[in-house]
Amino acid sequence: MNNGRIFFVLAVLGMIDGVLSAEPADHMQQHIQQRDNLTNGFWGLNDALELLGIEFALSMTNIYQANVKGGMSTHRWQGRFSGSYDLEMNVDLSKFAGIDGGSIYMLSEGTWFRQDIDGTSVGSAFGVNGDFAPREAFNVVQLWHQQAVMDDTLQFRIGKLDMTGGFECRGCPVSFDGNMYANDENGQFLNSALVNNPTIPFPDYGLGAIIHWNPVENWYLSVGAADAQADKRETGFDTTFHTEDYFVYMAETGITPQLDSANGPMQGAYRLGVWFDPQPKAHSDALKTYRDDAGLYVSCDQLVAKENNSPYDTQGLGTFFRYGYAPSRTNDIANFYSAGLQYQGLFCGRDEDVLGLGFAHGSFSDSADSTYTNDYESVTELYYNARLTPWMNISPSVQYVSNPGGDKTISDTVVLGLRAVIVF
Repeated sequence: MNNGRIFFVLAVLGMIDGVLSAEPADHMQQHIQQRDNLTNGFWGLNDALELLGIEFALSMTNIYQANVKGGMSTHRWQGRFSGSYDLEMNVDLSKFAGIDGGSIYMLSEGTWFRQDIDGTSVGSAFGVNGDFAPREAFNVVQLWHQQAVMDDTLQFRIGKLDMTGGFECRGCPVSFDGNMYANDENGQFLNSALVNNPTIPFPDYGLGAIIHWNPVENWYLSVGAADAQADKRETGFDTTFHTEDYFVYMAETGITPQLDSANGPMQGAYRLGVWFDPQPKAHSDALKTYRDDAGLYVSCDQLVAKENNSPYDTQGLGTFFRYGYAPSRTNDIANFYSAGLQYQGLFCGRDEDVLGLGFAHGSFSDSADSTYTNDYESVTELYYNARLTPWMNISPSVQYVSNPGGDKTISDTVVLGLRAVIVF
C-alpha cells in the first residue's frame, strides 16, 4: 500500500474517530446509526449553508477484487485494491441568487492505485471494475449550470459534464443510457458492461451542453453534444476550441409507463437513443480510418413485482435490458446486449438491501480477427448490497467472465470482489 493511500485511510479513520468522540456516550451508537451521513452534514455545516442554497457531500469507495480462477494469472496481486473519493457541491440558485429554476453542480474526484486487475490478471475487454481509474489527485471532473424554464418542462445544462445520465423522467434516470437497475458502479454492478453500454462512445468528462424536454409526465426528449477529445484532468477549453472541433452528438427519447398491480403502480422506463461521432477511427486491426461513425442503443427497466402499497416504495423485483449497435469497421464491439434483475428487500428485516444478477454479451468486429481470436466476451455478475447504516454499504460480488478480451489463450475467469461505500 503506497504512502498516499495510507495517509488517506488514516485521515478517514481519524474523521470517524472524531465523530464518535464528539457524541455523548449514552446515546452515541443509536444516533450515529440513524444519520443519513456519518458527519451529520459536516457537523452542521450544511444546515448553516441551507439558507444560501449550498450543500456539500463527501463519499469514499474502497474495492478489493481477486481473480480466483483462470484469466491471465491468479498470482499477480497488483491492482487488486482500488478506490475513489468524491466531493460534491450543489447550489440552488433560487436561494443563492434569486434565479428561479437554476442550479450549479460540481463534482471533484480522486482515485488511488496505478493499475487495475484487468491489466495484471484478468484481461477483460469490458472491465471488471467500473469504478477504477489510474491514481490521480483531486480533479474537478464536473462543473455545470442547469436552468429550468417553461414550468420546469424544459431544462438546459451547459459546462463540464458527464454524458452518461443525469436527468429524470417520472423518477427514472434517463439521458443518456440511464437505467434504474444497472447504472451505478458504486451501488449496483461492478462490471463496466453492466453500468453503461460499451458500444456508445461516451467521451471523457468535458465541455458540452444538453437540452432535456419533458412536456408530459411520461415522455421526454433529450439532445446533447460534448467534446469528443475531452480529458477530465483539464478544464476542456484547449481540446474544445484549440484543436479539431470534434463533438459526440446524442439524442434520446423514451416513455415511463406504470403497470397496475395489487400494491399500486409499478414504474418502468423504455429508452431509445442514437449517437454520432465524426472523429476518424477504426477497429483494432484496421489500416484505414473512417469518419462519421453512428450507432443506436436501447435501455429498458421495469418493476414487475411490488411488495408494499405505497406510490414511492421500490421494494420488490425489477428487470432490465440493454442493446447496442455500432458499425464493425469503426468499433471493436459491434453488437451488445445485457439483461438481468434486481430484488430490493428480499430478506425479512432487510428492506434496503439489494440483490442483483446480470448478464452481458458483446460481439467483436468480424474484421478485427487478429486482435480478437474469439468472437465475443460475456460476463455474469451476482452482487448483494447490504446497507449497514444509512451512510455505509457493503457489497460482495462474484463475476464469471467468458472469453476475456476475446483471446483464445486466456481461459474463463472467476473474480470475487468486495466494495465498501461510506458517505461522510
